[in-house]
Amino acid sequence: MAEVDLLRALPAVKRNIQKRREAKSPEAIAIAKQFGEVYFDGPREFGYGGYRYDGRWIPVSRDIVAHFDLKPGMRVLDVGCAKGFLVKDLMKVCPGLEVFGLDISLYALMHCEPEVVGRLHLGTAEKLPFPDHSFDCVISLNTVHNFPRPRALKVMQEIERVSRDRSFVQIDSFHTPEQKEIFESWVLTAEFYDYPDGWKRLFAEAGYSGDYYWTIVA
Repeated sequence: MAEVDLLRALPAVKRNIQKRREAKSPEAIAIAKQFGEVYFDGPREFGYGGYRYDGRWIPVSRDIVAHFDLKPGMRVLDVGCAKGFLVKDLMKVCPGLEVFGLDISLYALMHCEPEVVGRLHLGTAEKLPFPDHSFDCVISLNTVHNFPRPRALKVMQEIERVSRDRSFVQIDSFHTPEQKEIFESWVLTAEFYDYPDGWKRLFAEAGYSGDYYWTIVA
């Protein structure tokens, strides 16, 4: 298990923290947690403000393939795949790699990239519908924190169960009280969040043996 930044190639995200803070409300949070059209493609105060493919995951996919030494014929699962952008780009950078995704959002799966039709499954990360050790590599980006802690623990156990010897999770976190305040002003869907040491305790409880890194909202 190692801390490794596999998303370092992503472009910096411009966030208007003050605008989100002012717009944040119980209604906005409730709508965001439906993970439907408004969350993905509605106004920014409810989520992404338009979740569209732009190729930004291609360099990330190259880094993932290199880090895990992925080869054609290997099986990869993206837990919390949304519209399947990473699934698409992993297959693009490593032709022959068998990549699949799972997400709770029917809207996202119904608006997926054409290249991944038939590869994305509707379901919850708490109960992955796959046999033990059925994937060479399991990835989950900014998804685990959307569950309360007992359920997040179960998600980590499920990721460990279906993976063989390669896995990676990226999770919202913070290093300072100031970063925590910014995070709490921005976040809409997170149910459990903590400093890295708190997350590492959860990983240990779950028996998680894979790699990890943090998304710091700034």
